[in-house]
Amino acid sequence: MSAPAKPARSGGAAAIGWILTIGLNVIAPVITYNTLTEDHGWSEFSALLLSSAWPVLDGAIMIAWRRKLDEFAVVTLVFLVITAVASLVGAHTARALLVKDSGVTGLFGLLCLGTLLTPRPLMFSFGRKFATDGTPAGTAWWNGMWQFEGFRSTMRTMTLVWGVAYVAEALVRVALAYLLPTATMVALSPIMIYGVLGALAVWTAWFGKRRAAEGARRRTEAEAEAATA
Repeated sequence: MSAPAKPARSGGAAAIGWILTIGLNVIAPVITYNTLTEDHGWSEFSALLLSSAWPVLDGAIMIAWRRKLDEFAVVTLVFLVITAVASLVGAHTARALLVKDSGVTGLFGLLCLGTLLTPRPLMFSFGRKFATDGTPAGTAWWNGMWQFEGFRSTMRTMTLVWGVAYVAEALVRVALAYLLPTATMVALSPIMIYGVLGALAVWTAWFGKRRAAEGARRRTEAEAEAATA
């Protein structure tokens, strides 16, 4: 069975989706947190708790707009809540906060690995968020690709790599938090976070294109053999 053709992306829908996703899940929580803690003296817990309202708003907009819950907003909200709770547990030193921050990314890695035991791994949901424009046609196309073994294998491999990478990144950052001066780790920690994220994003794009090309080549060869027979 040949894979269905990918529908044309709606530029307007894709742009609105990206603006909402980045604005409400990344930019707004960061600005809210920094403003409340640095300019108004709020506690980390209170600031993080209020920052979590933005992903909730994003989820509500997506439900009203597309009649479905957005997995990206849900995951972002969950980790904001976990971070807020973690800020209350244990010591409140700079080193402890660095270790807790590492624990959150490590938990994301464990979440990725845990979803390998579920019917559909986490990268399938994330892929649908970033590989389509969120329209019914795009969503239906992505969901329909699950019937192909090669696509399922690709999603599981991506999820495995992301999970292992983030668990390893968290373990390394925890170790460095105790081996290096705190001031050094404060500067190094975000570099590691975004460095790993960037590397995974580049690898994911490369791996996805490679697997798609392999699938197209196999289909072409199968069709040629069938025509010859």
